[in-house]
Amino acid sequence: MPDLELPLLPLPTRVDPANTAAPRLLIIYTGGTVGMAVNRKGELVPMQFRRLDRKMPELARLPFQLSLLSLPEPIDSSNVTPADWLFLAQLIGRHYADFDGFVVLHGTDTMAYSAAALSYVLEHLGKPVVFTGAQVPVGANRSDAQRNIITALEIAAARHPRAHTVRVPEVSVFFNDILIRGTRAKKVESQQFAAFRSENYPPLARAGIGLDFDDKSIRLLPGARLQVHTNLETGVAVLRLFPGITEAVVSAILGVAGLRGCVLETYGSGNAPTAPWFLQCLAAARARGVWLLNVSQCEEGRVVQGKYETSAHFADLGIIGGDDITTEAAVTKLMFVLGLGLGEERTRQLLTQDLRGEITL
Repeated sequence: MPDLELPLLPLPTRVDPANTAAPRLLIIYTGGTVGMAVNRKGELVPMQFRRLDRKMPELARLPFQLSLLSLPEPIDSSNVTPADWLFLAQLIGRHYADFDGFVVLHGTDTMAYSAAALSYVLEHLGKPVVFTGAQVPVGANRSDAQRNIITALEIAAARHPRAHTVRVPEVSVFFNDILIRGTRAKKVESQQFAAFRSENYPPLARAGIGLDFDDKSIRLLPGARLQVHTNLETGVAVLRLFPGITEAVVSAILGVAGLRGCVLETYGSGNAPTAPWFLQCLAAARARGVWLLNVSQCEEGRVVQGKYETSAHFADLGIIGGDDITTEAAVTKLMFVLGLGLGEERTRQLLTQDLRGEITL
C-alpha cells in the first residue's frame, strides 16, 4: 500500500491563504479519463496530474482554498481493487480535520462501486466526499471535465443557507448535471455526457444555472465522529440468472473456494427458477455459510421475496432480499459487512438494514 504521507500541492486561487473562512477543499486524483493522455499507439492511458491549474485556469477564480493530492501511480478504474478503496478512505481520514470537503477524480467505469464502498467504509461521515470524472480528458476539445470538476468543488464547499452546516455530508457522485448518493449511482452510458443515473432514489442536487439541492433527500449530519474501517471481505461473487443457465455454471460460482457471499441478480421482483437442482445449489451454499443477497436485474423496482411462487422458497433457504439496492451497492455492502467479522445474527441484521441510504425501507 502506498505511503499515506503523500505531498499536497496548493493550487493558486484568488483567496488569501490567511482567509480562514474560505472553504478548504482537497482534490484527490486517482486516475481515469479525466486525466488521461494519448500514448504512441493512440490509446488513452493515465498520466501524472500534478499541474491541474495549468489545464484548468478557471480554478484560480474560485473562492476556495484548494489543494491537490495525486496518487503516485494513477489507476485506470478498470484496475481498481478493494485495497485501493481502503487506501483512499485512509487518505481522507488522514486529512479529514484539515479540509472542509473532498473531491475524488476517478474513472467512470467503476466509479459507482468506489463511491458505494467509500460510503460504507467512512462511517459517521460528516463532510462531503464528491466523486467525479469525465468522458473526455481535461484539456481536450469539448471536454466535460471542467464543468464536472468545478461543480463538484462547489458542492463540496456548499453550506446550508439556514442551518449554516455542511450541505451534503455524505459520499456522492456528481456527473453532467446531477448529484447522486454514492450507494445509488449506476453508470448507464459510455458515449454521452450523462453517464450516471440515480437508481430508485431522487438526485441529491441538480446543476443548471445554479445548484438546486433536494435537502429532504440528503442524509443528516452524524451524531458520532468519523470511523474509517480498514477491512473488506473480497470473497464475494455475482451470479446473474438467465434462461437456460445450467447447474454446472451455478455450482461452479457458488462452489468457489473461499466464497463468503454472493449477489444473486434475479428476475423482476426477485424471482428465480424453482428447479430442484437450483434450489439444492442455493441450499448447499447456505449450508457452507455463504451469504446470498437477492437483487433484481431491473433498473427500477425492488425485490419482494414471496410475492410470486418463484421466490417463495428464498426466505426458507435464508436468502436475504435486497429490496431496491443496486448491484454495485450490494457487492460492496457484502464486502463491508462480512469484513466486520461479526456473528450470524448481527451479520444478517446489518445486511437487511439500511446502512448508508442504499435501500428504501
